[in-house]
Amino acid sequence: MRRHTQFSFLGVVVIEIVFAASGLGQTKLPQKPPAATSATADRLGMTCAQILEITSTDWTSKFTQQKGSTPENSLRAISAYGKCYDARTDSLAAALAKKGTGPTKKARADFTQFEAAIKAFTTKAVANAQPPPDAVRGAYVNLYEKQFRREFYSEYEQKSLNRPLTPDESDEYRKAKNRFGELIGLLPQDKGHELHESFGDVLGSLELGLPMNLALYRYAIFILEPPSEKPFGPPPF
Repeated sequence: MRRHTQFSFLGVVVIEIVFAASGLGQTKLPQKPPAATSATADRLGMTCAQILEITSTDWTSKFTQQKGSTPENSLRAISAYGKCYDARTDSLAAALAKKGTGPTKKARADFTQFEAAIKAFTTKAVANAQPPPDAVRGAYVNLYEKQFRREFYSEYEQKSLNRPLTPDESDEYRKAKNRFGELIGLLPQDKGHELHESFGDVLGSLELGLPMNLALYRYAIFILEPPSEKPFGPPPF
């Protein structure tokens, strides 16, 4: 009976030592350093300022050359560019607000309505584009939509609200309106009318200068223009 008790006691001690050692081992395991965020990894070691010095298409080409030429990597590249573009606009908006030279509260509210009108038009334009844009082209559409917020704050920074068009811009503006009309004319009549009306809502939602109007026409043409045709103009950035 004594020998049995002694054996049970020793067994309990051994079990406790094993569990203690196991717990000690767990607490001593080294912590893995946090993985680099995808945002940082997708900048290829470059700063946002360096990325924005090149065009979005050149950046995507550079990215896919290093990571592999797949649609998924193209989407990653476009997303990284867009985040840098937004960060730069956010910085400009904050700087203008700090100096008290940015848009008023009413101007910002009006611009919010303008953005809502753009998104409504974009949804309709993408749905009616022939052929429908694939995922990569759709990502570029979302990217190029960011130009209007940047332009909005840039006009306050440069004090260039409602500046006139240059002669070259005036010529392009005329051609852009004609090209937009041609693309609308290729759609079924009801769809074309609906899209034309939606674009009119964009133009009428804010007191826009002619340079912003020209940018809007370029944007609309980019969405509606078949990728098989020669582009009306280069991407905005």
